[in-house]
Amino acid sequence: MDARIALLISELKSQREDILSLHAKIAERLSDLQKEPDNEAIRDSLGYKLHNLYCAYEDLFKIIARFFENHIDDASRYHTLLLKRMKLDIAGVRPALISDETFKILNELRAFRHFFRHAYIYELDANKLIGLAKKCAVLRELFIEDFEKFVDSLVRENG
Repeated sequence: MDARIALLISELKSQREDILSLHAKIAERLSDLQKEPDNEAIRDSLGYKLHNLYCAYEDLFKIIARFFENHIDDASRYHTLLLKRMKLDIAGVRPALISDETFKILNELRAFRHFFRHAYIYELDANKLIGLAKKCAVLRELFIEDFEKFVDSLVRENG
């Protein structure tokens, strides 16, 4: 296997582990919040973990974009375009990383991350956090499947 591809796969697997670790922490906070929905500290903690989860996914996307297709020119729509790019199968370059179903949940998580970063005085809604955290449990399973397909394809094409 090409050394560059082997290094890429190692970096991707390392980032995957960070993502899965965050998913586990979100599952813990979800359980806590379901028991104490009025606990602001738990709401804030879960919101922070959801924010960090999207950031970890985006870091994975950046690794792939830098390796294969370089950069995105439109800075005002960078986050949206980067996410959309990950569901593209780019013929002769790379397979899609994520499915349409994975994209939908990640896009919702991306929107939450944007809200979280800019909602300085708003209290987080426990029911919305619980709903998003439950979707993240589905996202975890979808991502594992998508990721394995992506890596397997890279190995087959660059064996």
